Amino acid sequence: MPDDGMPEQVVDTCPMCREKSLTLMEKETEVPYFGRVLLFSMTCGTCKYHMADVEALEQKEPTRYTFEIQDEKDMNVRIVKSSEATVKVPHITTIEPGPASQGYVTNIEGLLNRVKYQIEGVKETAEDDEDRTKAKNLLKKIFRVKTGQEKQKIIIEDPSGNSAIISDRAVKEKMKTK
Repeated sequence: MPDDGMPEQVVDTCPMCREKSLTLMEKETEVPYFGRVLLFSMTCGTCKYHMADVEALEQKEPTRYTFEIQDEKDMNVRIVKSSEATVKVPHITTIEPGPASQGYVTNIEGLLNRVKYQIEGVKETAEDDEDRTKAKNLLKKIFRVKTGQEKQKIIIEDPSGNSAIISDRAVKEKMKTK
């Protein structure tokens, strides 16, 4: 499937609401310094169910990427994350792969915004003051990282090799598989 700018679309039955309103999209594209990838997504127009993934078209080795955010400019560093990847933001959160895990192409700011959104949800639903205070402090930390006031590491471990942090400063290592 060539990259003609338009993803291939098919309508199917949604696995959640059983309506025939699930749009399946598949698109092949080039990610600079990473290679050709296939982007997949499913979105239901009725119940809003959504699932996405990204898959490298070349065979990749299990990899671990480490990147230290040093300033605001680093918010633009590109990230490719497959549904099989574990994302670690030390002292803030770890995003484990699982049945609901999604693959995506974003940048560090987009990744931090996803983490921020999750922490905001925890803060709003927390039942005790200690959990709310902890969430509030994590949100302040994310703000300081995004504005270049505090350094922060991002680690992506992917047994499929379909993830990457695309920067000359990213450290890429072969990941030991269990």
